[in-house]
Amino acid sequence: MKIVGIRRTSTSPVEVADLSEDGSVVTVVAGLDDFWIDANRLTTRPPGGDTLATTDVELVPPVLPGARVICIGLNYLKHVAEGSFAESGVPPYPTLFARWTQSLTVDGASVPVPSNEPGIDWEGEVVAWVGATLTDADPETALAAVVGYSAFNDITSRKAQKLTSQWILGKNGDRSGPLGPLVPAAEVGDLRDGLRVQTRVNGETVQDGRTDEMVYTVGDTLSLISHTFTLRPGDLLATGTPSGVGYARDPQWLLHPGDVVEVEVERLGVLRNPIVANSSRVEDER
Repeated sequence: MKIVGIRRTSTSPVEVADLSEDGSVVTVVAGLDDFWIDANRLTTRPPGGDTLATTDVELVPPVLPGARVICIGLNYLKHVAEGSFAESGVPPYPTLFARWTQSLTVDGASVPVPSNEPGIDWEGEVVAWVGATLTDADPETALAAVVGYSAFNDITSRKAQKLTSQWILGKNGDRSGPLGPLVPAAEVGDLRDGLRVQTRVNGETVQDGRTDEMVYTVGDTLSLISHTFTLRPGDLLATGTPSGVGYARDPQWLLHPGDVVEVEVERLGVLRNPIVANSSRVEDER
């Protein structure tokens, strides 16, 4: 099962649908709000709604407007070692930052390079979707609340990210968060078993890691967060990226208009996005 969001027209409400294996059709499961009220049931026994050709709808992230997108900044030892944080080592608690839902997009969407950036950087990873309310949860309860996982590319504006100690500006560029379909947790299994995470740029592999290399597990991190603020169904946790990012290379390698970046995660599929000029972003706002 591959859960996506759809709009039938530009003004229609977002619905949640099951994407066929070949990607040619979607079968409507529920409205967006209704899906997240009962996500656990609807990802195991989805009703059969309208079936529509994907060419007749717009694919969008199945994300609630009020959802929180929480990201782990440093979660693979080799990624810590390759960056500017190597000397300080691995912190005792995960470095967390936030994305806004407006920064998210989908497979196939073009990602613009902001006008003041020399290029943008890739960060292939896995997102965990929260399917139940969590308050002061223990790690086992928190992990059991995960309803599914998606491939994700935490595309980063490095110049903006490094202007201050806070990362939010560099992590929220327009359309900078491509997100793959939600695959139910029961079909994915435990990330601690080690799913392969690869990123390719123009066909060349630049990242190749496994999820069992994570320092901070999904259950532990969601538990930690839930002791400060309540997590709700539809919230997302981006779990961090393996080593191989572009800014840490010598010479530095960033994404430019005309490049194509792919993130492939075992059992979750391939996320493919072309990089375009800033003019695309400006035109979208007119």
